[in-house]
Amino acid sequence: MSLSDQVLAVNDDLPIRTDKPVHSGKVRSVYWLTEEDSRRLIKEKGYNVASDAPLAIMVISDRISAFDCIWHGEGGLKGIPGKGAALNAISNHWFQLFKDNDLADSHILDIPHPFVWIVQKAKPVMIEAICRQYITGSMWRAYTNGEREFCGIQIPERLEKDEQLPELLLTPSTKGVLKGIEGVPEVDDVNITRKNIEDNYAKFNFSCEEDIALYEKLLKEGFAVISKALNKVDQIFVDTKFEFGYVNDAQGNEKLIYMDEVGTPDSSRIWDKEAYRSGHIIENSKEGFRQFLLNHFPDPDILLNKNRMDERFSLAEENALPLEAMMDLSKTYLDIAAKITGAPITLSDNPKAEIIKVLKDEYQLVD
Repeated sequence: MSLSDQVLAVNDDLPIRTDKPVHSGKVRSVYWLTEEDSRRLIKEKGYNVASDAPLAIMVISDRISAFDCIWHGEGGLKGIPGKGAALNAISNHWFQLFKDNDLADSHILDIPHPFVWIVQKAKPVMIEAICRQYITGSMWRAYTNGEREFCGIQIPERLEKDEQLPELLLTPSTKGVLKGIEGVPEVDDVNITRKNIEDNYAKFNFSCEEDIALYEKLLKEGFAVISKALNKVDQIFVDTKFEFGYVNDAQGNEKLIYMDEVGTPDSSRIWDKEAYRSGHIIENSKEGFRQFLLNHFPDPDILLNKNRMDERFSLAEENALPLEAMMDLSKTYLDIAAKITGAPITLSDNPKAEIIKVLKDEYQLVD
């Protein structure tokens, strides 16, 4: 089987039984189960959710997204071999560690296949919850432009690029386009302050104002657990993005939980600790691929300037990236997943066929 056959690039065409449109994001596709199948699985599998909770099958892909675009490689390669399985394995590992440390639950109820989660429907908090332990990326770019306030937080003078910050910073941004919030532009992924959230907590989907402090607590706790574990395998947890939402348990109690993936090379920067000590940055995350793109194209402003999105989309569509770059990223994902989980990621010859088989045989979700 060819390399391109091993890549799951299209994940919204599986014959999973559903009576709603399949939602396909940049990387994951979501199949909402019928009410009958949701109730049946909750009863058969004993999931700790309300008996009428809507469930979904969430299927990850090997597509690679960067700068809000999907990229492809030479030879018809539509994704990164091993990426999807690596991301899910890392998230699954962290969520188990969260359970072991008595942290909040996640929306994941079951893992039928390395590419698949069964999740419960959650009411999302409309915040990209970002933690920063080092000054790099967009924060460093703002700092070099003279900004000393970031998300309402005062940043000290005389910091150097990639330096550890005096304390862990929480620098939230909007999830989606939020309208009617004074002082918050109506665009996706715009930085916000804690005061913005306090003054408009309901518009950010918080059930009560007190839950702002709770989400910050969960953010810090999750960051600390992952950072400690990464330190044991000589990696630095530089920064990350978490997402949160509300669900009800089997007794009807509402609770704030972790949503989506956590601590992955897609949602975080992870640096090699030994290299950092010697003054070098080795990116064990998607950030290395982002830097490759910035160096690969003669006009990197296209990738950084949101006013040039049409040019950016054309760039991604019209340029097949070198196979070497795609495989370098594959190695990054597979290597860091093996370091974190303690086990190698096995590449499937035909992940789509495997997913269909397990969902048909063990969950009766394929006709």
